[in-house]
This record gives sequence, structure tokens and C-alpha cells, in this order.
Amino acid sequence: MIQKINNYNWSISSRILINTNIIKLWDIISSPSNLELFHPFCLKNQVIHWSEEESVDQIIYLNGKTFERKFFNWYPNSGYDLIINQIGKSDSLVKWRIISVDNKSEIEIKVYPYIFNQGKIILNIIPFKFISKPLLTTYLDSVTIGLKYYAETGNVVSKNQFGKNLWFS
Repeated sequence: MIQKINNYNWSISSRILINTNIIKLWDIISSPSNLELFHPFCLKNQVIHWSEEESVDQIIYLNGKTFERKFFNWYPNSGYDLIINQIGKSDSLVKWRIISVDNKSEIEIKVYPYIFNQGKIILNIIPFKFISKPLLTTYLDSVTIGLKYYAETGNVVSKNQFGKNLWFS
């Protein structure tokens, strides 16, 4: 898996400052079925196996698509890495990182989409910049805003709370 990860170059990310300490934020993002609390496009976050870097779960999106996440790096109070794929499709890499900033926390979610990390730069540049990057950026922004909302208020995020997404709503 390490060689495969080293091939990922193109990424899309979202970062946000959250008014909570790093311990509380880590408790939220490392708990089983955590996406059901703050992910505005998640219908269900089913746990297959939950044991830190050997964890596996599934996300069922509002549009019915099912994706599987397989965690492989687990850094307590700092983040984790996972591979995600739509069932039966290729893997994309996702990195979640949190850092402490003046007794608050900053989280960054970075996605390395499989389709744009296969060495076909010339063929991919236009679809990446004009289709995938804008859609994934708004998707990730909705997830990080949802996490901020949940961490700061304790209220579960409602479906499509921050707007719909063409791929997942």
C-alpha cells in the first residue's frame, strides 16, 4: 500500500478552525459512526470493524451510493489516513489532520482522488480544475463546516444543511 500512496500527487483539501480543544475534536473524529454526527451528505455510517488503524466502515450517502473506508495510519490526537472507494471502484487516499492553535483546533481534510493520480496530467488537468476540484471543494467545506458546527454546539448536522452536492445529495 505504501508504494501506491506515494503515487498520489493531486489533492483537494478543506481546513477550518474550530473552537474546541484537540482532545474533544479527536474524540469526535475517532469515534465509531462519527460521520452521522456532522457529515451533511451521510445517510448512514456503518461500522464493519472499529479498531484504530485497522478500522473499516461504510458511508451510505443521501443519493444511495455506498463507499468503504479502510484506515491504515492512526495518530492519536493528530489524525489518520484512510483509503476510500465506492464499492467495486478504485481507491482514493484521504488524510485527516488536526493541530492545536491557541486552545482551539484546526482540522484539514485532504483528498487525493484516484482518477487524477494515474500520471495522465495533460488529460486530467481540465476535468480536475473545472469539475472535480470545485465539486470536491464544496463537499469538503460542507464536511468541515459540519464538524465545526457539531463540535461547537453539540447539535447533530441535518441533511444538506450547508447546501446540496451534485455528487452526494
